[in-house]
Amino acid sequence: MLRDSSQPRTAEATGWVGLFFAAQAATLSMIHAGPLVGFQHYPPIHRLLAESHPAAIAVFLVQTVAVAWGLVATRRTRTRMLPSTGRWVLLLIGAAFVLTSATLSRSAATYAEELLFASFVQLAALGNIFLIVTSFPGDWLERAGALFDRILGPAGLERAEPGPVDRFAWVLAAWVAGLSALLALGSYQGHPHVPDELAYLLQSRYFADGRLSMSLPLVPEAFNVDLMTYQATRWFSPFSPGWPAILAVGTFLGVPWVVNPLLGGGSLLLAYVLLREFYPRRTARIALILLASSPWHLFMGMNLMSHMATLTCALAAAVCVARLRRDPRIRWAVLGGCFVGIVGLIRPLDGAAVALLVGLWSLGARGRRFRFAPSMTLTAMTIATGAMVLPYNRHLTGSGTAFPVSVYMDATFGAGRNDLGFGSNRGVGWPGLDPLPGHGPVDVAINANFNLFQINTELLGWATGSLFLLLVWLSSGRTRRSDWEMVAAAGMVAGIHSFYYFSGGPDFGARYWYLAIIPCLALTARGIEYLEGSAEGATPGAGRRVLLGAGVLALAAVLVFVPWRAADKYFHYRGMRPDIRRIPAEHRVGNGIVLVRGKRHPDYASAMAYNPVDFNAPRPLFAWDRGPDVRRKLAAAYPGRLFWIVAGPTLTGGGYRMIAGPLTGAELVARPDSLGSPP
Repeated sequence: MLRDSSQPRTAEATGWVGLFFAAQAATLSMIHAGPLVGFQHYPPIHRLLAESHPAAIAVFLVQTVAVAWGLVATRRTRTRMLPSTGRWVLLLIGAAFVLTSATLSRSAATYAEELLFASFVQLAALGNIFLIVTSFPGDWLERAGALFDRILGPAGLERAEPGPVDRFAWVLAAWVAGLSALLALGSYQGHPHVPDELAYLLQSRYFADGRLSMSLPLVPEAFNVDLMTYQATRWFSPFSPGWPAILAVGTFLGVPWVVNPLLGGGSLLLAYVLLREFYPRRTARIALILLASSPWHLFMGMNLMSHMATLTCALAAAVCVARLRRDPRIRWAVLGGCFVGIVGLIRPLDGAAVALLVGLWSLGARGRRFRFAPSMTLTAMTIATGAMVLPYNRHLTGSGTAFPVSVYMDATFGAGRNDLGFGSNRGVGWPGLDPLPGHGPVDVAINANFNLFQINTELLGWATGSLFLLLVWLSSGRTRRSDWEMVAAAGMVAGIHSFYYFSGGPDFGARYWYLAIIPCLALTARGIEYLEGSAEGATPGAGRRVLLGAGVLALAAVLVFVPWRAADKYFHYRGMRPDIRRIPAEHRVGNGIVLVRGKRHPDYASAMAYNPVDFNAPRPLFAWDRGPDVRRKLAAAYPGRLFWIVAGPTLTGGGYRMIAGPLTGAELVARPDSLGSPP
């Protein structure tokens, strides 16, 4: 009997794939990220060896040795498959590859050491991927090629192919919405974790109740949380009304956590339509697969932040302008301007970036009677929609041009601290997040380092780094006008945020640059196609290997990176946890008041998420136990109600724990442990 020669190749390919998955899991376990606020880092080598699990170190060493041996054995194949590139281009790609592999540390020596190690990790993964694609058996390639042609369409086309949403896009949109919803319930537990999210959630609640603010509680200091403005008779979130108004739909239905997953799926559909205005259907489909497997996009769909709504409305505006350029009817300008205005109502700075981008792009639309009529209509509708914030501002601050968030930040941190621009009085000095006082060119460079590193990590979740193929494409010399338009869009987003002192921090990747996700993925798709064409030109059939390699990277991101990030960082992120919501039912609180001992955030902030809009309603209330004076006020303000005392997670080291109750008001005031915890 003849032996099947494909079996050894199948075993070899399977072994390399298994090693890649195991090594990515091993190196991720070495990273210090965790649920606290801070950028992720590899520890210094001496600590890494002492703190990492021996199995993780062993797996990474095995990968290093095996990949080095494999690359030497396949050096001829490597030369044939890789495109020829100039020395200076290689140096540029190499510098970017290294500098985005880790982010800044306070110690220059620690930073340099981490850069070398993180770059080596990425390089080992890149070599591993090369050995995977070169070891695929021929029968795998034939089946893969037929599958790719059926799903993606023919290669080699350069002309854009505008078209509607098809079944391919609907399937991926359902995948994104479903997985994001699963993460929202499983990892995020349908609970706010970032102070911004709590403020958005409270704002959406009183919006859903038909209010623009809430009546001030009888004892305001007992219900004090971050990012809320407290006035003489009312209190409210200082954030712009756009996102809370959208979130209010889910809040009204009792499922606020489902809004962003649905928007995540919807944004994917809009991205597909938009990308087909710039590229062939095949390129758009590759970019869409990358978006559907992007940890950045999936986790943005999981949270309660405003960025997913911003992206969705920005894409809707761009799609309208794309239609306007081909069919200059006023309705597209009106609809597009409305969406641009909504972006401004959600995140004003992003609104400015989108207005500039689509406004310039709309100049290509020629009106039938007046050339600039489409652009002028778009601009007018943008202004009209955005101007809806003026009466809202006037109602809350007394002036249409005084934004509540600016008033709040000036009152909290000092006048001008949160303003755009440069100067020594910018910034609030958040440790590790705003490292230098003021805002100047050095701060811009530091913020860019933070954001580029996070994009390299979170955009695709690839062990090789997420920016590698984008860099390869931009340095290929094959770029076209559509590619540079994508670069301009990403540059506009990054550039306009350079005037703000804060980078956005480590919450959900480079969230202030989130609108750049579509351009980044489009350019990455172009890089995949470029390598595919180069490999195919050198060896017929080799282009399929490139696509299989990209598929392995995307699969590893979904199966390894996403679960790791969901469990390591976002489960009980920032110490926020929802188990306090079980207390009223378990202890039959009724209309009683639960006093939470511990810090304002996370102990009391987690509980505040479950308070009603009306603090006089006959429902359970969660108050912050700030000491005997607050207890006396609560007992006097709510006569006849019973009280319970709960210790928060920062005190218990775990979940919320019942300390005492039920207590009458007199018993509460008389308790010897009435000092509580300091603010």
